[in-house]
Amino acid sequence: MDAPLTDGTVTLTPLGPSDFDAHLAGEDEDLARWLSGGRATPHGLREYLERCERWWAEGGPFHNFGIRVGEDLVLAGTVDVQTGQYYLKPGQANLAYGLYPQWRGKGLATRAVLLATEYAARLGCAEAVIRCEPANVRSVAVAVRAGFAFTQRRSEPDGTVLDWHVRALRP
Repeated sequence: MDAPLTDGTVTLTPLGPSDFDAHLAGEDEDLARWLSGGRATPHGLREYLERCERWWAEGGPFHNFGIRVGEDLVLAGTVDVQTGQYYLKPGQANLAYGLYPQWRGKGLATRAVLLATEYAARLGCAEAVIRCEPANVRSVAVAVRAGFAFTQRRSEPDGTVLDWHVRALRP
């Protein structure tokens, strides 16, 4: 990524090993439940952040961003732009996001998703997809506010039911 993505309030920059302490401190039960499926261990988080750094160096297929706020670019959460996944059509990017508790309810996730859609369009994607469990009302609300439309409800191989929200992207 050449330059940070920003709207003047939220800035997206590549997630990496330097985000270890802030991410570990920010993760709560809601983030673990809806985004990662479980609480991170220090060892697992280090490995994940090293993979994030490697994926950035290799150009994907995961583009993991830190959602940062303020002049100090405080880490408030994460948003991922994922391409080339088995469940996606060519030209689609999956977006996954979450905020740490103290940053929720301020419109930051919607801003981050809008910036992530800009990035997905730069990658050449024609559509962005948000997949979330129907009970994850905060995530559904972000999708709606960011202009995504519900398109389908699908069962994943593990039995998890996910609602798909899709938005067309401009190049």
